Amino acid sequence: MFKRTAALLCLSTLLLGCDNNEVGDVSLGMFTTKDIKIEVLTDPGVPGVTCHMSNIVADLDLADPSDMSISCRQTGEITAAMIAAIDTSKSGEIVFKKSKSIFLKSLKIRRIYDDQSQSLLYVAYSTKETSGSYKHSMSTVPLWGTLAYQAPAQP
Repeated sequence: MFKRTAALLCLSTLLLGCDNNEVGDVSLGMFTTKDIKIEVLTDPGVPGVTCHMSNIVADLDLADPSDMSISCRQTGEITAAMIAAIDTSKSGEIVFKKSKSIFLKSLKIRRIYDDQSQSLLYVAYSTKETSGSYKHSMSTVPLWGTLAYQAPAQP
């Protein structure tokens, strides 16, 4: 029994890893092994966008809770060339992925371009159903005021 517990503890420690994107760590209390971790993420395709994501990490569990929150803002230049180089399909593209369990659950952030409003949408979501729903959160970054913004055609 002790060997099995020790093996599970070692495995969960490996899953945690060292995250160099972490900018905050909020303890949920003295009698819990869960913390809120806050990470900073720069969009690799649009480096003028920075996202902050919070999610709960359960240090001694085999799976982390699926809850998360995301907030993205323009923090640098966004150009038309950057927008031209990204996937502009309706499903967009995954810009970040993180394992949340040994049971194939992950947290993903997908970037979607909304041509009509000229905005970048960032959707953070869990790939495993929890309590009857897939957890998700969304943030938008308007291109208004950037080099990528294109004024609508005049009638």
